[in-house]
Amino acid sequence: MKPQTTEKAIMMIERENILTFEFDKRKTKEQIKKEIEEILEVKVEKIRTLIRDNKKYAYVKLKKDFLAIDLATKLGMM
Repeated sequence: MKPQTTEKAIMMIERENILTFEFDKRKTKEQIKKEIEEILEVKVEKIRTLIRDNKKYAYVKLKKDFLAIDLATKLGMM
């Protein structure tokens, strides 16, 4: 699990409460959700995935109780 800090990822954190991570291509959405909830101690509302250049990117929308900007600051993304 590797957080993405592109300009688009930062805008999604601020506007939509979505964090972007790079994962192993073989992981399923359920595995990604479980890993994020356990490691970061948050609740996930929805996950969208994208496979590009043999890498899997997960767009993780957090529940309203958890702010993505606080988590991004804690992870050193911002």
